[in-house]
Amino acid sequence: MLKVFTARDITEAHIVKGMLESYGIPAQVDGAYLQGGFGELPVIDLITVSVAKEQYLHASKLIEAYDQATPDQPVA
Repeated sequence: MLKVFTARDITEAHIVKGMLESYGIPAQVDGAYLQGGFGELPVIDLITVSVAKEQYLHASKLIEAYDQATPDQPVA
């Protein structure tokens, strides 16, 4: 599995995971339970989304579209 996305929080990680899976790309959220271990302190680059090596390029393109989308635009 390769890290394809770093989320701001667990909610964003699961949104991206769900988006990827809706396009047929299995994904997993890593570091989700570590966020609570740090309490109220901001933690950077802790929660990530990973995909299989074979799906990395396709997932990267979808995430790029996700990052550029506005709330009124559908992703790819």
